[in-house]
Amino acid sequence: MSTFRDLAHPWVEGLTAYEPGRPIEEVARELGFADVEEIVKLASNENPLGPSPRALRAMRAAAPRMHIYPDGDAFALREALARKWGVAPDQLLATNGSNEAIELLGHVFLGPGRSIVMADHAFVIYRLVAASLQAQVISAPMRHLRHDVDALLAAITPATRLVFIDNPDNPTGTMVDKASIDRLIERVPDHVVVVLDEAYVELIPPERRPDAMRYVREGRKVCVLRSFSKSHGLAGLRIGCAVAPAECIRLLHRVRQPFNVNAMAQAAARAAVEDDAHVERFRRLVRRELAFLERELRRLGVEAVPSVVNFLLVKAGRGRALFQALQRRKVIVRPLDGYGLPEYVRVTVGTRAQNLRFVAALQAVLAEGGAP
Repeated sequence: MSTFRDLAHPWVEGLTAYEPGRPIEEVARELGFADVEEIVKLASNENPLGPSPRALRAMRAAAPRMHIYPDGDAFALREALARKWGVAPDQLLATNGSNEAIELLGHVFLGPGRSIVMADHAFVIYRLVAASLQAQVISAPMRHLRHDVDALLAAITPATRLVFIDNPDNPTGTMVDKASIDRLIERVPDHVVVVLDEAYVELIPPERRPDAMRYVREGRKVCVLRSFSKSHGLAGLRIGCAVAPAECIRLLHRVRQPFNVNAMAQAAARAAVEDDAHVERFRRLVRRELAFLERELRRLGVEAVPSVVNFLLVKAGRGRALFQALQRRKVIVRPLDGYGLPEYVRVTVGTRAQNLRFVAALQAVLAEGGAP
């Protein structure tokens, strides 16, 4: 009798599953912790302030209508975002998190005999989506854990269709400056679409922030990805968007599922995007607590990569061992061997209380001779 495995495409067996930050409840069950409130999760770059109060009010107002299908075109949300970002509504596609946008781009542009170019330590979902569509992944080396635009350009082949840059980068916390992005856009071949993934862009100081939307307004072969998971605190709703010239957006519509963004997510995102004060509170928290963590790590003699976002890449020697040792002390961080960075862990910037818990747990591990 045949098995599911026998019936599947042979290449599926070789795919690697994404390893997310571990949920608090899962760690509590595994390690026998009775009180989940004692566990600090600093693994998924979540916003410790939670959603905007405006978004919470919008969700409560939307809740009684959850028996009705959402607006499949996300009209009101696209109108609000178009006003905010200075683009046209038909240059926007609302998505089930920015991950869905990456997958839709793959369905439109990738397949056997085609390739993507990405930095070797960039967001791993690019690699996983390309592999799931049997496209080749070409990795360009970073320079000092930063995207190297010239290396990305040199890696492009006639088969390349997408070049991905997450700016700022996850998991390194570094960014590409305006001049480098301009150079990439000017020099990229005509057969390539540049994908600028700006999931953390609100955390870059405004004066240093590249104006990626300008490339869309100019009609360049560029697709900008945005997320409401981080700065807007809506990770649990899975809401993001793609911004690109209208021709590209029409193609993405062809491969998306109907009603891909739920009604509550649309309502919350619409309210959240107008709450600049909430985003600014988050920025201030990140600046303050990032400086605190950097000082504490220096005090402990632990190296960290300078970051512009709400997480730090911390050099641990044996990253997974440190991840496990901290977990036993009820602190969850993110091991990075899946990103080709086995010596590091990624630590989210939390509240002062959460960060103190991390520092105390790390100090205890180091006092015992490092990660066992």
